[in-house]
Amino acid sequence: MRLTTLLVVLAASVLASPQPAGDVSAALAPGARVRLHAHNCYPQKGLWADRLDRALKTGARPIVIEQDVVWRSGESVVAHEIESAAAAPTLEQHFFTRVGPMLDRALADRRPSDWPIAVLHLDFKTNEPAHHAEVWRLLGKYDRWLTTAERVADPAHVTPLTAGPLLVLTERGAGQDVAFHDRVPVGAKLRLFGTVAPLPPPAGREKDPAAAASMPADALIPTGATNYRRWTNHSWAAIEAGGPPAAGEWTSQDRDRLHAVVKRAHDNGLWVRFYTLNGHGSDANNGWSNSYNFGTLDAARARWRAAIEARVDFVATDQYEEFANELSAGALGVR
Repeated sequence: MRLTTLLVVLAASVLASPQPAGDVSAALAPGARVRLHAHNCYPQKGLWADRLDRALKTGARPIVIEQDVVWRSGESVVAHEIESAAAAPTLEQHFFTRVGPMLDRALADRRPSDWPIAVLHLDFKTNEPAHHAEVWRLLGKYDRWLTTAERVADPAHVTPLTAGPLLVLTERGAGQDVAFHDRVPVGAKLRLFGTVAPLPPPAGREKDPAAAASMPADALIPTGATNYRRWTNHSWAAIEAGGPPAAGEWTSQDRDRLHAVVKRAHDNGLWVRFYTLNGHGSDANNGWSNSYNFGTLDAARARWRAAIEARVDFVATDQYEEFANELSAGALGVR
């Protein structure tokens, strides 16, 4: 049975505030839901093969699953870099085959107000045209699950979304807008959605790790949603200068900065993601980047709570279980 089309109106005039309870659009409106974003949710260098299982077992729904993808001999494989791609599983094997039963159950349950229950975040590490074409083909194979939008002639026109159990996002790699939007015929469906990019840092500060935190919100998010561009993606260095390793105590000024950036995104019809918020000692590192580490779980929790309060749409972390617990506690009003 084909997926019943459900028009989800995301017109700019209503995106800034969540829709009434029970309205299908509430699941997709920016700011309506805070989601666990399972960062780098795949094996790396033969290790940590349980990441996808761990993310799904948290029970967090909707959940965002990040898959870094590399082009390898005619296949899109899940890997962080070309050097580790030789033994990497394909995107279809690692994600679609394993998550598919959950998405089919969602179709059978017919509860579109809960859709999407999963978000696939594709981080293309290589951007060959053939790679883009293969991912487009793969998404077409599984179009029964997809959240889509009509491709229209005016790229600035934000068309309504048709809700499915899976939403697919990409970023802004070379050639992606051509492959995933421009070449899609008018009247056909967009299968995935890209980002609105920040303006460049001020001249002379291109390599300054503190530059992003000093940029005004309208420079970080210079434009609103378009037919294809539906979200915006930022490192935590846009909130605290230097990112997690340089962060001090969480302050009211930091909170105000976070709220200003999130408001700018939501007012412009965009979901917003921040990456990557971890907090652990060196003895608890499971292959995670030091540049994402606040140093203690309490320090990370302070930022997680702030992100939940600010209604950040996608909160990226490697500590899936801990953030899922915090998200559940926040939903219950527990502090």
